[in-house]
Amino acid sequence: MIYKKFKEEKLSLLGFGTMRLPLNEEGTIDEEQVEKMVNYAIEHGVNYFDTAYPYHDGESERLIGRILSKYPRESFYIADKFPGHQIFDDYTPERFFEEQLERCQVEYFDFYLLHNVYEKSIHTYKDSKWKIVDYLLEQKRNGRIKHLGFSTHGSMEVIKEIIDYCQGELEFCLIQLNYLDWTLQGAKEKYKMLESMGIPVWVMEPIRGGKLAKLSTKEEEMLRERRPEESTSAWALRFLQDLPNVHMILSGMSAMEHMIDNVKTFEEYKPLSEEERQLLFDFAEEMKTSVPCTSCQYCVAGCPKGLDIPKLISIYNELKFMPTVNASMRIEAMDADKQPESCISCGKCSRVCPQSIAIPEIMKELPKVMKKLPTWEEVSRLREEAQERNRNK
Repeated sequence: MIYKKFKEEKLSLLGFGTMRLPLNEEGTIDEEQVEKMVNYAIEHGVNYFDTAYPYHDGESERLIGRILSKYPRESFYIADKFPGHQIFDDYTPERFFEEQLERCQVEYFDFYLLHNVYEKSIHTYKDSKWKIVDYLLEQKRNGRIKHLGFSTHGSMEVIKEIIDYCQGELEFCLIQLNYLDWTLQGAKEKYKMLESMGIPVWVMEPIRGGKLAKLSTKEEEMLRERRPEESTSAWALRFLQDLPNVHMILSGMSAMEHMIDNVKTFEEYKPLSEEERQLLFDFAEEMKTSVPCTSCQYCVAGCPKGLDIPKLISIYNELKFMPTVNASMRIEAMDADKQPESCISCGKCSRVCPQSIAIPEIMKELPKVMKKLPTWEEVSRLREEAQERNRNK
């Protein structure tokens, strides 16, 4: 396992992000599989586990806490986050913090973050009414937080603002960083700025919610020609391993095969050549025509129509990339009130979207894209007619 030194801590460069845990058929967390994944991770040197208040409606904190409680407390690092980006009437920090400690079955957090500091949530974090930062610094002085940082999808101006507001108390920053967002979302500039400020970088979305794990057939063949032993995901992770100010790479693994492959990738450094890095950047340029949704689910909670927006955007991207009836039938199978036409364009989704996606516009465009394709019923009818013609020959 590759390790990075952060102050007095020895961190595995690979961390287990628990936002997208494997699910059972009924939609609940597959606890047995998660426990096997955690055990495998620890056995192979992973010592950093990341959760947050809203992940899996709080079940992520509870489950990871229960599993890790079976191990000596000094053998792992656990990170959690204050939910200042969510829409609540009350942001009393003590209430959330004490609940999180109880859920995770720990007496202190090794790492604690202000969650998703962006253009809207920064006002919550700075609001003198709540004194969120004051409270968290008090917990740090009391030893209940070992290291305080923040995660962000915000602009460089927002990053500077929260760092200035906290007067040097923020020790690390978690940003969305991968070879696509290096240019698409200005991650390069954010990384360079944080590096110049002496703030270590933690990475989220290293494989872009799985989108960088599966490329076109041609692109994957080009990668295999150069590194036959490496998975497509490994290329995305190798890109990040080459960045000296990256101290933690959080991978949201949702299956045991993901864990096994990721652990293998972090057994040793295998730096990319300049030609290999440029190849990834070339792939990124081809991808930029798609909508950059990461399935973070922030948009879902506030949707008055209860639409599964990430799924609809995923289908939209699929249809734009390669129009097939297999994609459109996923929408046809939904209840009528959950299809994109139900969107009322209220804009609540776009206001909380870390990627600043104009979601109502996508919902308007999606039915137009679908209308260019035959319905599943039409395809089935055409197939039946073709089979009948073949039988009569």
